[in-house]
Amino acid sequence: MDIAELLVVLVVSLALTAFARAKGLPAPLLVTAAALAASFVPGLPHIEIDSDVILTVVLPPLLYSAALDVTWQSFRQSLRQIRRLGIVLVIVTAIVVGAVAYLLVPDMTLPAAILVGAIVAPPDAVSAAAIGRKLGLPRRVMTVLSGESLINDAASLTLVRVFTLIIAGESLTLWEDAGIFALAIVVGLLVGGVLGVLVHWLRMRLGDPVIATIMSILLPFVAYVLAEELGGSGVIAVVTAGLYIGYNSPKEGYETRLQERPLWTSADVILEGFVFALIGLQLNTVVRETLASHRSLLESVGVAFVVLGVVVLVRPAFVFLSYWRRRLNGRWLRPLVVRATRGRPRLRWLRGAAEPRMTWQELTVISWTGMRGVVTLAAAVAVVSSPTHIPAQDTIFLIAFVVTVGTLLLQGLTLPIVIRRLHVHDPGEHERDTAAELLLSHRTTEAAIDLIRERQDVWAERYGREAVDATVGRLRRRLERQAEDFQHDAEDERLDAREAPSRLTAAEVQAVRRELLARRREVVLREREHGALDEEVMRRVLISLDAEELAMDSSQAGRSRS
Repeated sequence: MDIAELLVVLVVSLALTAFARAKGLPAPLLVTAAALAASFVPGLPHIEIDSDVILTVVLPPLLYSAALDVTWQSFRQSLRQIRRLGIVLVIVTAIVVGAVAYLLVPDMTLPAAILVGAIVAPPDAVSAAAIGRKLGLPRRVMTVLSGESLINDAASLTLVRVFTLIIAGESLTLWEDAGIFALAIVVGLLVGGVLGVLVHWLRMRLGDPVIATIMSILLPFVAYVLAEELGGSGVIAVVTAGLYIGYNSPKEGYETRLQERPLWTSADVILEGFVFALIGLQLNTVVRETLASHRSLLESVGVAFVVLGVVVLVRPAFVFLSYWRRRLNGRWLRPLVVRATRGRPRLRWLRGAAEPRMTWQELTVISWTGMRGVVTLAAAVAVVSSPTHIPAQDTIFLIAFVVTVGTLLLQGLTLPIVIRRLHVHDPGEHERDTAAELLLSHRTTEAAIDLIRERQDVWAERYGREAVDATVGRLRRRLERQAEDFQHDAEDERLDAREAPSRLTAAEVQAVRRELLARRREVVLREREHGALDEEVMRRVLISLDAEELAMDSSQAGRSRS
C-alpha cells in the first residue's frame, strides 16, 4: 500500500465514520459494508494487509488507548472473568476449531488446524464496546469486555508463534510450550512495567505537557517492539504500560491530561475506521484466491462457514458453563477459605477478590460480543506469507476472512437488538455515580476550607493580613456555596471584588487557589486509594477540577496580554 492509497483509505473511512456518528449508526459496520462493496469497483487498486504494519503500527496505539480508559479498580475486581475469557477461552476456541478443521480438511495436519483455531480465536471488542457504551451497558459488563480485549490478542499471537514453530519442524514438549507462554508473559510485564514507571517518573519531573504527550505517543510503539525483540509479548507490554500510566495520570499535571484525552480519542476514531476499511477491502482478494485454489469453491466456502458457526457457538457455551461452575464452586469453597484465613492476615490473599455477580441477560450479551477484527486477518496474512510451508495453506486466509466479516455483520448487527430486548442496563448506575460525585465534591471543598483555616496566617504573613482576609473570605464563601449546591457563582467574585477594601494581586490569588486545588485533588486520590471511590467518578471529578484550573490559567493569560 503506497502513501496515496493509504490517504484515500483514511479519508474515506473517516468520512464514513463521521456520517455514522452523526446518524447514530455503528461506524465499524458501516465502514466494513462500504469497503466490501468497494472491493469490486472496477479500476480500484488492490490493497493488501501488511501484517507487520498492522501489528506494530496500528495495534499498539489501539491497545494503549483502551488500557488508559480501563479503570484499574474495576479491572482487578473482574480479573478472574477477564483471564477466563482472554486466555482460557482463546485456548479452548483454538482447540475446538482446530479439531473441526482437522476433520473437514483432509490434507490439514492437526498442528496446522490448531494454528487456524488460534488465528480466529481472539475477539476484537472495538465495535462491541462502542455499541455497549451507546446503549448504556452496566460498567461491570464493559469492564469484562474491555479487559478481555486487552489480553486475548497476546494469548492468540503466542499460540500462533508456538504452532508455527511446531509446523516448521521444532519438536516442542509441553513444558517448552508452557515456557514460551511464560516467557511472553513475564517479559511483556517487565518491559511494560519498567517503561511505564520510567515514563511516569519523567513526566512528573519534566512538567512540560507537550513533551509528556509526545512520550505517551511513543510509549506503546517502544513497548511493543522492545518486548517482541526480547521474545516477550508486545501486547502485554503495551497493556501493562497503559494500565500503569492510566492509573497514575491523576498525579500528573492537569494540562497533560487535557491534551492527551482528545488526542487518544481522535487516534481511536482514525485507526478503527482504517482497520475496518482494510477488512472489507480484502473481499476481492479472497474471492480471486479461492477461485484459483485447487479446491472446489463450495468445499472451501463450506469449511469457512462451518468454522464460523463453531466460533460463534463456542463462546456462549464457555461463558455460561465456566461462570456457573465458578459460582457453584464459590458457594462452598470460598466460605472454607474465609474461615481458614480468618485471624491470619498473611494468608488473606488466598481469598482473592469476590467475582462480580452477573445475570443471565448480562452473560448472554457477553456471549454475543465475539466479533473478530484486524488481528485475525493480520495473523492469517503473517502465517500465509511466512516461508514455512503450512498444510492446506490456501484455506487459512479464507477462513479468517469469513470468520471476521461474518461475526462483524452477524453479531455486530444483532447485538443492539439483544441488549435492548434483554434490558441489559443498570438503571441506578447514573444515580449512584451522581451521588458519589456530589459526596466527593463536598469532601474536597471541605478539605479546601480546612486548608484555608490552616494556611490563612501563613498567607497573611506572606501577602498581608487585610488583603488575605478579604480574598480568602471570598474564596471560602465560594467553596461553602459550592459544597451546598455544586455550582460556581461567577457573580460572587465580581461583587466581592468591588466590596473588598484591598485585594491580593492576580498572581497571589492564583497561588492560593492552586494550593486549594492541590488539596482537593489529594482528597480525590486518597478516596481512590482506599477503594471508596469508583474510578469513573474520580475521573469526572478530576475533569471538573482540571477545567477549573484551566479557566484560572486562561483568565490569567488574558489579563497578561491585556
